[in-house]
Amino acid sequence: MTRFARIICLATPSLLALSAAAPALAQAGAPAAEATEETADIVVTGVRGASRTVQDSPVPIDHFGQGEIEKISNTDTVNVIQTLVPSLTVSRQPNSSTGTFIRPITLRGLPEDKTLLLMNSKRRHKSASVAISGNGAQGPDSAVIPSLALKSVEVLRDGAAAQYGSDAIAGVINFILKDADHGGSITAQAGQYYRGDGDSVMLAANMGMKLTDRGFLNVTAQYSKDDFTTRANQYTSTTFDAASYAAANPAYAALIDLNTPLQKWGQPKSQAFRAVINSGIDVGDSAQVYAFGNFSSSKGSAYANYRYPANAQPVNGIPVRLADGTQWSFTEVFPAGFSPVFSGLVTDWSAVAGIKSTGSSAFTYDISARYGWDKLAYEIENTVNASLGASSPRSFKPSTYVEGELSLNADMSYTVPAGIFASPLVISFGGEYRDERYTIRPGDIDSYRGGIYANADPYGFCNATTHTLNAGAPTNKGINCANYLSTTADGFAGIDPVYNVLPVGSNGVTGVPPSASGTWGVKSESAYLEASTDVVKGLFVDLAGRFEHFSNFGNAVNGKAAFRYEFVPGFAMRGSIGTGFHAPSPGVMNMTSVSIRTVNGVFTQAGLFPATNAVSRYLGAKDLKPEKSTNYTLGIAATPLPGVSFSIDGYIIKIRDALYSTRAITVTDAIKAQMVAAGVVGADSIASVNFFQNAFDSDTRGFDAIVTYDHRWNNGMKTNLSGSFNANWYKIEKLKIPSLFSVYQDFNFRNALPRWRATVSALHTVGPFSAMIRGNIYGPYTAMATAPSETAANPTQHFNVQGTVDIEGSYTFDEALTVSVGVRNLFNHYPAADLLQPTAGRIYRTDSVVDWQGGFYYARLGYKF
Repeated sequence: MTRFARIICLATPSLLALSAAAPALAQAGAPAAEATEETADIVVTGVRGASRTVQDSPVPIDHFGQGEIEKISNTDTVNVIQTLVPSLTVSRQPNSSTGTFIRPITLRGLPEDKTLLLMNSKRRHKSASVAISGNGAQGPDSAVIPSLALKSVEVLRDGAAAQYGSDAIAGVINFILKDADHGGSITAQAGQYYRGDGDSVMLAANMGMKLTDRGFLNVTAQYSKDDFTTRANQYTSTTFDAASYAAANPAYAALIDLNTPLQKWGQPKSQAFRAVINSGIDVGDSAQVYAFGNFSSSKGSAYANYRYPANAQPVNGIPVRLADGTQWSFTEVFPAGFSPVFSGLVTDWSAVAGIKSTGSSAFTYDISARYGWDKLAYEIENTVNASLGASSPRSFKPSTYVEGELSLNADMSYTVPAGIFASPLVISFGGEYRDERYTIRPGDIDSYRGGIYANADPYGFCNATTHTLNAGAPTNKGINCANYLSTTADGFAGIDPVYNVLPVGSNGVTGVPPSASGTWGVKSESAYLEASTDVVKGLFVDLAGRFEHFSNFGNAVNGKAAFRYEFVPGFAMRGSIGTGFHAPSPGVMNMTSVSIRTVNGVFTQAGLFPATNAVSRYLGAKDLKPEKSTNYTLGIAATPLPGVSFSIDGYIIKIRDALYSTRAITVTDAIKAQMVAAGVVGADSIASVNFFQNAFDSDTRGFDAIVTYDHRWNNGMKTNLSGSFNANWYKIEKLKIPSLFSVYQDFNFRNALPRWRATVSALHTVGPFSAMIRGNIYGPYTAMATAPSETAANPTQHFNVQGTVDIEGSYTFDEALTVSVGVRNLFNHYPAADLLQPTAGRIYRTDSVVDWQGGFYYARLGYKF
């Protein structure tokens, strides 16, 4: 508690506003009978050309105002949205070379590159991070936008590729920036987990200013810092047990603390500065010149796997022969073993400028230019390039990835009086030019070059033909040239250290060589047409079509039809059908990565290569092609009673030629020969390879249900109740190349995510005081592990329903200073332990959607001026 109080003092007693908002209050079908703020919510996402209210939209849209957003306790914007939208998930991998530092969003269980992110209705550029396994997605980094900069967030839970272009298969999230020209706010928050770790501090400020007498400038800046957590048992695996080894080796026991896990599993350490600017100046009476953008600089650090000091661990446990013939191993350098610390430095910025019409003219336009840039630079410390021997550096810069995107947009709309319809016909049309480039920069030379121990017998002690000592080789060091095989086929057990090979490259994250670096790009042009009207009173229809041309994939045509029919006052049916298109990004098509992975507790060097690489081709890889989708939705939105709203929307999303990583293919002598011929650095030490392919056709089905109740008491009190529910069913309909995919990949795609998720919230306000309670419930799921051997069956584990509870209380003084205290995960719930492969001290599944950090308490101060 002392530590927590110290953090509160450092954060300064100056902010915090209640994390209370009834999450789905303004979601589809807000109460129409009362003149609440939610009933007036206007959304610009979902139907181009004409803004509509949430309840009038033909597709399900969630709208969250400034109040809801600012009352969530997370420091990441994506965590804020996840709290509010049940079909949205985001997770952070504790020690993954990609997912640790980037925060992509997933809607309806689909990969992050199937959800389009917008800022002020303009497309956000992708991050430079490409997942090196699973779906291989390269999506935008949604955490770079401070939540205090947001005026509102609109979440379209429906495919919209015909309106917004490639990537909008699962839906669209639109961040609307604040545009006030006066006032502002300051927020400070501090907290920590029940375990006394994971200290978190966030400071943010927003200010609106006049820009001349006809414009505005709104600026937001945020600083956040989150410390490590560790949720692990002591290290044990199939090849090394720390407690047993310490008992047998007193010297090792003296160097470690068995009460502290040697393998760190938990939240990464992170520090970030983020800023957003939004501005506009009116030109004449009917136009506005605008500009907005963001800048973000962050660093995240995580512990890699513990390298134990014995038992043939690839670095420490393998002895080699020095130049004088004596035996040596890295155990002499790391007698207690070591854990590399790898970091990702992310720099992200974007700039948008344009001119748009204002007022109520029948003809409107919005012409803009945008550039976005994202760089992910890796660093790794406390490690070695083992092949260099004892002279190896201890820190490296193994690789840098850069994503850049330029686009030009023209969007126009014309309202045409049409006597044959119940309302004017709104025709929207426009086009986009986009130039996307992805760059892989090589690491520093020591991060990828092979040293003297990259080859067997580097000093030429043994004759390769007769397996006898060469002339001049040491004769008094016990060199046994005849013991040249790791098996007993040569007549000896084991292998003489003279033949051992050490892994090439910075251990943990191997450097990218110049041969795998380069810049790749794709250009696209598109045009769209959309028309909407009330055909008859109560029946709204929207039709959209889009043509896109990609420089590397050719043409694509997508369409969408949506409707809303209010068959009785307060009750409406809505639905849509549309097609989608997602082109593999240059990053996914050209990613090369060599890293250490753990299989059944054993460290192995694994390589990911592009589908066009000679090694991939040898294994049956084909050129990647676009993913195509068909979306169906049908639902009902109702306001049956004053203050009550209800909606339920079902959906089917079919994706053809979905991208996915192949299984890890064990390297044989023939594959190794292909890697050597392709110039792969360190081919001798790579144990498995994989690559991306258009793996299968998938079918995702589910539904969202939302109900809200807003009650105003006679004495001025008010109570907001809300409940939301999302369920999904996943299916692989057809595997394209069955031999390249495993049973557990198929099983986990269908079963390893919670079948459903629900949130239930209550917010009660009495004058300046408010109190909130929220329940987060996750449905059951089942996961499958890799088989312990080729002949064994794959084990599975079932995880039952789980839930957490959040609470918060808030008090506002003089309508300016708000003090809030709260707890996330009040009852300190942890998911069930992973029994499938609990190696290296790991307790929980690292990809678990259910948080496994435990309870977190915090305080927040907020001041508005």
